[in-house]
Amino acid sequence: MTFIRRFDHVGITVSDLEAVTAFFVSLGLEADRKMAVEGEFLDTVIGMTDARTEIVMLRPPGGGTTLELSSFTRPDHLPGSPAAPANELGLRNVAFEVHDLQAAVDHAVADGYGLVGGIGEYEGEWRMAYVRGPEGIIVSLAERIEK
Repeated sequence: MTFIRRFDHVGITVSDLEAVTAFFVSLGLEADRKMAVEGEFLDTVIGMTDARTEIVMLRPPGGGTTLELSSFTRPDHLPGSPAAPANELGLRNVAFEVHDLQAAVDHAVADGYGLVGGIGEYEGEWRMAYVRGPEGIIVSLAERIEK
């Protein structure tokens, strides 16, 4: 028996919701309105008491799986590891297919975000690069090589 119906979203907890939202919007995601969540539902789901978070959902053009950015106002967020290498356990990157990899990388670099390594090519099918965005979030940008 399968329980999963579809892939809904990936959630990332951040400290500066506006800055991280702006980063992903600049790459082409579309942001829904910011909303606050608190109360019994949130406390029950996350296993904390008196929690409050602000959330922005980001969607790719044309729909699809969303990215949830969440910033806690209660309790205070705990620091992460913004310089975590790709082999550190845990969620390491969020990946997007792009139309023009070099232009996307140049855009991120111009905004002050650097490449983790370089632009690599996989078996003549894909070109890919890791960009370290705000708060250390690694964003994988990939472009299918047209043949």
